[in-house]
Amino acid sequence: MSILDRTEAVVGYRDYAGTRWRSVGVLAGALVALSLAAITVGPTAISLERAVALLVAGPTADGTTATIIWNIRIPRVLAAVVIGAGLALSGAVMQSVLNNPLGSPYTLGISHAAMFGAAIAILALQAGAVEMGAAGGFALDNPYLVTIAAFVASLASTGVILALATYRGASPETMILTGIALSSLFTAGTTAIQYVASQNELASIVFWSFGDVARATWTNLALMGIVLVPAAAYFLRHSWAYNALDAGDETARSVGVDVDSVRNRGMVVASFVTALGVSFVGIIGFVGLVVPHITRKLVGNNKEFLLPVSGLLGGVLLLVSDTAARTALAPTVVPVGIVTSFVGAPFFIYLVVRGREYWRE
Repeated sequence: MSILDRTEAVVGYRDYAGTRWRSVGVLAGALVALSLAAITVGPTAISLERAVALLVAGPTADGTTATIIWNIRIPRVLAAVVIGAGLALSGAVMQSVLNNPLGSPYTLGISHAAMFGAAIAILALQAGAVEMGAAGGFALDNPYLVTIAAFVASLASTGVILALATYRGASPETMILTGIALSSLFTAGTTAIQYVASQNELASIVFWSFGDVARATWTNLALMGIVLVPAAAYFLRHSWAYNALDAGDETARSVGVDVDSVRNRGMVVASFVTALGVSFVGIIGFVGLVVPHITRKLVGNNKEFLLPVSGLLGGVLLLVSDTAARTALAPTVVPVGIVTSFVGAPFFIYLVVRGREYWRE
């Protein structure tokens, strides 16, 4: 390759990278604007000027409006952004390390395992008898115990898949099939628990299964942020290795990638992020499956750009879905997990029908 050709290649890549990074900036700006808009809408309408003033004043501001913003809407908005970003990032990484378009926290059984763990806590540990709150909503007796049980069950599901890969040398396809089998197993276990549960226990299980970011507290958000930021940095640091995996295991090994280590560690970190988010707010399906594919159509399959754009787009999607869920049928609030399932299920069917053709476009 001549010096002129190399110069043109460098300039071409810089233009390519500049366009992608501008996409990241645009999405980040859109996420901030949508977050501000989400804070202003609800049963109590708040003007944008008033919302900004209270944001600047901080959480110590007095008044009912300040309480609504700082104790209800901001935690909900931030939870949607953080969990949406975490699920989308995890889905993008899982699809890459497994080299499969159907890889996601939902299809690998992590969400269903969380549901089973929550059901166990509610039935066996008496953690979830439903009570009617003062505002007419539901509240679990011991949400912390339910959260811990859901988290442990999620990681246990991931442990089974990774053990299969580590000690039996399972292929990515086998790991996907194992995840689907575990999903079915955990669903059956949850159904069996529901069958023997009392009316209150059954209501608790069903209530928990509705993914709802309104459950998140400032403490939950701090913990999720502490986990998500280093996890995102880890994913971005290994974006080159994920790109190599797209070319196949043998090709990745030929360029120095420790395939098994990259795959297993990526799965562990992605599963940890997913398990933490799902255990706090319940099942939110298909975000981790749909968003990476939408992103791939926008910026291509280069993980250097796919990962940050997926995270931002995941936050945007879940934020918009949650805002629509709490305003479309006001004063009735629809759990956001229902909205994402309605959006994601048809796309999942589309992926199954298109198969590998779509993945390689």
